[in-house]
Amino acid sequence: MRQAIKNRGSAAKRVGTAAAMVVTLTGGGSALAQETESSSEPIMTATAVAAPPAVAAPIDYIVPDLSPARGAPRAWPSAGFTLRPSAAILGDYTSFSQDDDSVAQVGKQKDTAEWRSFRFQVLGSFGGTYRINYQLGAEYKGFDSDPTDNWQLTDMSVTFPVGASTRVAVGKIKETFSYEMVGDAANLPQSERVLSPFFVSRNTGVRVTHVFGPTKRVNVSYGFANDTWDIGTTTHRGTDYFGRVSGLAWDDTANGHYLHLGASWRYVADDGKTRYKGRPGSNVSSNYVDTGEFPSDGANHYGLEGLVSWGGLSLLGEYTRADVKAPAKGDPRFSGWYLTGSWVMTGESRPYDRKSGYARRVIPTSRWGAPELVVRYSDVDLDDGPVQGGRFTRVDLGVNWWATTRWKFGLDWGHTELDRMGKSGTTDTVLTRIQWVY
Repeated sequence: MRQAIKNRGSAAKRVGTAAAMVVTLTGGGSALAQETESSSEPIMTATAVAAPPAVAAPIDYIVPDLSPARGAPRAWPSAGFTLRPSAAILGDYTSFSQDDDSVAQVGKQKDTAEWRSFRFQVLGSFGGTYRINYQLGAEYKGFDSDPTDNWQLTDMSVTFPVGASTRVAVGKIKETFSYEMVGDAANLPQSERVLSPFFVSRNTGVRVTHVFGPTKRVNVSYGFANDTWDIGTTTHRGTDYFGRVSGLAWDDTANGHYLHLGASWRYVADDGKTRYKGRPGSNVSSNYVDTGEFPSDGANHYGLEGLVSWGGLSLLGEYTRADVKAPAKGDPRFSGWYLTGSWVMTGESRPYDRKSGYARRVIPTSRWGAPELVVRYSDVDLDDGPVQGGRFTRVDLGVNWWATTRWKFGLDWGHTELDRMGKSGTTDTVLTRIQWVY
């Protein structure tokens, strides 16, 4: 599980917020715009040193921003060590409207303005002809964070090349289960994830990734992680095992036309008890579905995913199932799925990251940016036999304006219907988001 860095008082909060705003407004040095592949190396490079990316043609966006020009990570303080800063800053305002049954189920949800996330990272590599990559990142008030902690360590890993097409990451990493989690939330068309009952954000362990084929069409990753290895951990679930196979069944990514398919598995350890809970596509709501703790001997999670892109049109879907080993509760089975449709009205498609097997965020090609219309239907069911954690369905209608390579402004209306406690309650939410990624 994650290592939380405790809040050191209101003064520290103010300093952290001020520093984040300075980074946002000034950028501090040359910036690196989005890559079409993840920054970790190596894949299909013998020495783990990627060629410097091409510099994008400058676009005079109507929203002021840093230059979109990119370059290789800076050598600092010597040629054998490179460092690249990275940041993602998200600000939200969420309003709620509930009926009486919803209030009885989950309590009154308060309209909330928040810094959804401040995420800061340093990435780079060190060595000579054989180069090792590193990643160190912290996040303020991230998704699924402990409400008593403000700052938490999200990433701390080193990655080793093995041959030309394999890398091994060791440290605090993502378990490669669920497209929603493999992909960064800032890249998804939908504003928030809904399958959070079935994955963890980070865990401490080892992850192996292979990319196969001359055009890197197939991605295979697997590994293991144990929360007891985390620094200062307070949980002792044991060892998780995970694996994911994904690839491009249809590959015309140069024109934004591709079909991504994937399947994943995760064995979830526990310490004799488990609990599934989740929010309905919100970072500030209560847990609408919640099984509470019940005795178990672990669980197997299975996932299927697909993404079809045709220029500015895309359709993303995912299905997840959890088979829990809990004889006293009848071995319950839980599930969740969603289907998201997206239309980027100016025709841009999401660039596909072949190193990680997911699509990244929209890069606008017009000075007016790229408006995107989004619709999603989702269903999360934590009811089975004597375990009654509830079931919700949700409809989202949203619009994103990808104003520059870094700025995004979003508006999302969501309608959630929750069946729980013998009641059927409804909640409407309106989420307004400002996002900046460096």
